[in-house]
Amino acid sequence: MKKIVQVIGLAILVFLLYFGYTTYPKLDLISGFSAKSIASGHFIDHRSKELIEKSDNDIPLIGLAKNKIDDAAQSATAAVYGLKERKAIYRAGLGATLINADFDVSKPYEVPKRTKTISDLPFPYGDNEPKDTVFKNIDYTRLKAAVANAFDTNNQKKKRTRSILVLYKNKIIGEKYDTGFDKNSKILGWSMTKSVTGTLFGVLQQQGKFDINKPAPIPEWQNDDRKKITTSDLLHMNSGLAWEEQYDKICDATQMLFQAEDMTQSQLQKPASFRPNTHWNYSSGTTNLLSGILRKQFPTHQEYLDFWYSALIDKIGMHSMLIETDMAGNYVGSSYGWATTRDWSKLGLLYLHKGNWNGKQILSENWVNYVRTPTPTSNGAYGAQFWLNAGGKFPDVPREMYYCSGFQGQMVAIIPSLDLVIVRMGLKENPGFDFNALLRGIVSSVKK
Repeated sequence: MKKIVQVIGLAILVFLLYFGYTTYPKLDLISGFSAKSIASGHFIDHRSKELIEKSDNDIPLIGLAKNKIDDAAQSATAAVYGLKERKAIYRAGLGATLINADFDVSKPYEVPKRTKTISDLPFPYGDNEPKDTVFKNIDYTRLKAAVANAFDTNNQKKKRTRSILVLYKNKIIGEKYDTGFDKNSKILGWSMTKSVTGTLFGVLQQQGKFDINKPAPIPEWQNDDRKKITTSDLLHMNSGLAWEEQYDKICDATQMLFQAEDMTQSQLQKPASFRPNTHWNYSSGTTNLLSGILRKQFPTHQEYLDFWYSALIDKIGMHSMLIETDMAGNYVGSSYGWATTRDWSKLGLLYLHKGNWNGKQILSENWVNYVRTPTPTSNGAYGAQFWLNAGGKFPDVPREMYYCSGFQGQMVAIIPSLDLVIVRMGLKENPGFDFNALLRGIVSSVKK
């Protein structure tokens, strides 16, 4: 009996040591991700805790967290085995914010002013349903099959698509939603938000208020080699700054998203590892640094908050969109944009139409060409806060395609020669989800 107790005790000790070495350091991130995900999904899209846990939080280790929602306080908490409890609060207009023990929840805060113009035009330029349009050059049987094939059947979790929208010549020719989702469901775009952030610099360029080719306006860099980094280098992700982005471990990106109070500072404080324009390195910290640069373009915080919506988001009718903020009040431009599938498609349409939105030039055509031109250091994979197919990542799709891309397989794809915008929202990304097959099926249904 004594020997059995010793064996059990040794096994428990080994488990505790293993747990302490492999998992305990990650608990802050696990509970932080879970609390933030629960708060955002519940208060922004009105999902139940159970649905969020079974879908958005169905990620290795995240399932260890136990979650609670306080509807009265508009907050959510999560902890792992009672350890490392984290809390996220929801504030209308700002979304859900993961907070620490020092955050003053009673402190007044500013919210963006939103302007929604009611229009009796059909989608995408108004609030009315799109008119049914049949194009003779569309193989609807093939199109429907391609879209349907992207969804799971019989409660499987292999493809995990939530929605697909296909626009041709401004008309919806394909639209499908998974069970529990519809045209009004707000879905997190993750890193597709980077394309929104980058576009705002295009708006400032169009207004003659910013020059991306000048050194980035960051005083902290003026006494070292970082003073040579331009805003264009940042937009291209080839600034040469040190950064690690790997979401299955503790790294720069996870520490920023789930621990930093001011996410605009995370990349700013990193040293240069390479000369600018010599080394491509994907960095969410860089995009949040760009959000901080945008903040400095305005005399007041209120004007910064308003600009994102008045100059772009509400101007092109993305009225469902919400960009969430960090504890310091900065938009998390790298990752936290929510919108309906239809509204995500409007960003694609703006670029498809070379920066013109229903007769208004929001961006210059030069800007559109700029974001879709390959960064020399990316092997044709990246432009300026947009991903590219110039390197042939999707072999059965035109090389001209460029796209917004986000964690777990969010995509807004733009194919100019075919007049196509394709949106896919889901919970599985390439290669787990076959994007090439989806895009190939849709593209092959369009006869020139």
